[in-house]
Amino acid sequence: MAVRFNRLTAPLQAYFVPSPQRTHRLANGLVLLGEVAPSFDSVAFSFLVPSGCVYERDEEEGLASLTCEMVLRGAGSRDNRALVTDLENLGVERSENVGVSQVYFGGSTLADSLPPALEIYADLLRRPRLPATELESGKAVCLQEIRGVEDDPDQKLMSALRRRHYPSPWGRPSHGREESLTPLTIKDVERYYNSHYGPKDTILAVAGSFDWDRLVEQVERLFGDWKSPAANGQVHTGAQPADRHLPYESGQSHIGIAFPSVSYRDPDYFQAWSAVGVLSGGGSSRLFTEVREKRGLCYTVYASLQTQLDRAAVFCYAGTTAERAQETLDVTMAELLKLADGVTPEELSRLKARIKSSLIMQQESTAARSSAMARDWFHLGRVRPVSEVSAIIDAVTAETINDFLRRNPPRDFTIMTMGSAPLEMPHGIS
Repeated sequence: MAVRFNRLTAPLQAYFVPSPQRTHRLANGLVLLGEVAPSFDSVAFSFLVPSGCVYERDEEEGLASLTCEMVLRGAGSRDNRALVTDLENLGVERSENVGVSQVYFGGSTLADSLPPALEIYADLLRRPRLPATELESGKAVCLQEIRGVEDDPDQKLMSALRRRHYPSPWGRPSHGREESLTPLTIKDVERYYNSHYGPKDTILAVAGSFDWDRLVEQVERLFGDWKSPAANGQVHTGAQPADRHLPYESGQSHIGIAFPSVSYRDPDYFQAWSAVGVLSGGGSSRLFTEVREKRGLCYTVYASLQTQLDRAAVFCYAGTTAERAQETLDVTMAELLKLADGVTPEELSRLKARIKSSLIMQQESTAARSSAMARDWFHLGRVRPVSEVSAIIDAVTAETINDFLRRNPPRDFTIMTMGSAPLEMPHGIS
């Protein structure tokens, strides 16, 4: 009798075939990563440039975001319109975002379009025009993002929670502040670009259908003579906010809770990640079941493990009514503390089904794979094959998670609330 292979119940190792990762380091410090997948018709690339918002001064928050926006407004021989048109003609689906430590530039396209797309991105990263005539338009885009966060209560609260939980400037929001962004000049943008955009510690990851040797040759030609700034990487520290409550006149209340965890490079990362997956993720997770479904306390509740290079935290959010806010906070905290008692094999089984789905879909996306490769190199200094990740996850058991939780129970909480009135803090939270 034939046995049908079920990808969601078989061990992950049975599905994933290791793909060889290639690495090439340029003399100037730029690292090129490649994972060739000839079965794809597409290819994706991810640049990580060490120019994130931790390098801003307190009085210029938003400068990293504004510089990224200005970099996109023409480069080399192309003005703003020509740059957009040429990328669209190549079918490049692009995205950019500013993070804490890095700025991300990425795109995906058909395999044949990779070489000309990289030519354009070489201009974009090395020879941006930074046109003074576009500065106010660039500011307007950044200000819209800031105001969008201000108008979105859960984003506003979680941004304030990260700023309060992490030591400055590691909790700084990448979008910045309106009062510091508005006075910025084109000279500030030029200074930031010239100080923080360069090849040292820049990562380029490519996944999909391409020829590795030709890619190495092209990247050496495009980026080999790129020079790093004389002074780069100075982190500017500042003061942390003291406020625990944000006044917000509304019938709704918003609750944010954070506690320390382990970073991606820590050997226990996947134990921590799995514990949070049991806590939040899917309709059977603890927070969804206990806080929302059984008690009907809130309209949304979740938790996620967010990691930086040397620090990480679990961030939780609940949105509820003002009348039920105190109970929502108390019950959510009780569930977080109860996590220290451990997880069950049944909870882990449901979680692993979701993890397998996620990893399988990542393997089927060149964009997801190139981003994961760049992230791995940043955190680990190497690329984890998907087969290695699958082996780690297959080895996670309820016992290994519970051992981690015994050694690292949720504690040292940071709590932020937003609503018409402050809430009473749980016992032991100052």
